[in-house]
Amino acid sequence: MSLPWLCRRFWPEVMAEENHTLPEFLLLGFSDLRALQGPLFWVVLLVYLVTLLGNSTIILLTQASPALHSPMYYFLRHLSVVELLYTTDIVPRTLANLASPHPQAISFQGCVAQMYVFIVLGISECCLLTTMAYDRYLAICRPLHYSALMNWRACMAMVAVSWLMGIITATTHASLIFTLPFPSHPIVPHFLCDILPVLRLASAGKHKSEISVVTATVVFIMVPFSLIMASYARILGAILATASTQGRRKVFSTCSSHLLVVFLFFGTASITYIQPQGGSSVTMNRILSLFYTVITPMLNPIIYTLRNKEVAGALRHMVKRQVSSP
Repeated sequence: MSLPWLCRRFWPEVMAEENHTLPEFLLLGFSDLRALQGPLFWVVLLVYLVTLLGNSTIILLTQASPALHSPMYYFLRHLSVVELLYTTDIVPRTLANLASPHPQAISFQGCVAQMYVFIVLGISECCLLTTMAYDRYLAICRPLHYSALMNWRACMAMVAVSWLMGIITATTHASLIFTLPFPSHPIVPHFLCDILPVLRLASAGKHKSEISVVTATVVFIMVPFSLIMASYARILGAILATASTQGRRKVFSTCSSHLLVVFLFFGTASITYIQPQGGSSVTMNRILSLFYTVITPMLNPIIYTLRNKEVAGALRHMVKRQVSSP
């Protein structure tokens, strides 16, 4: 299924014109901060390589280690897949922009594709993080019903719904945004085709799209975060009611990793999308976006490896097995 086919399918009004009449977007990137471009290039490249290694390791561990064949790590594996695709959608073009002293052009179709994939993966991650919190809630607060409620069919259905919600939201947003009239030479003050910077370039008809963005922000940032916090409030109550100190430590060790990842992801996303239009500078928006699109995907596997004894133990076992094998 090719990108031109998708564009013709979902945006026929726009694709009815010839390709040469479609606007070509100019990504400003960090070209206005030339002194930072060189250092940022190497930092982003290093972070990207660590992200690829870390998330690939999590995928391999949760697939190969029998100790990690549980719903919790099944969701973690899919979260790592999302993180890999998420950074690969953004970082290569960001590196190309940082390597050039001038803003880089991106075609209309390229901008559509980047934003579409970006939204699909971002919404899927929100849903997966919520699902992981629900899994912990069932395991700790309703242990007798856990096996029945969190069977493999339910796990696969939850993952499928997470991806489906991402696809529906991305199709809706992109359909509303990319049918708006844009200037003939639009300049995006960002290093990627993010929703708000592109939407603000439209010359008319933004109201419907802005409502869509606000609705999606509430539904997929505020609601999931509230559900996660409600789950952990119940979990905290169950932990405090546990008489065994060792049991408390085990639960804290299991849940603290996920909770830290939740605060990193939802915290930066909330600051970026839930603020007045003039609430922060263009530079600050780019830095925040760089954090949650590049840094956070690198931190997630590190957090789960260092703070989760089962994952750390599986990693040590795999390393020992590789070292001892002839």
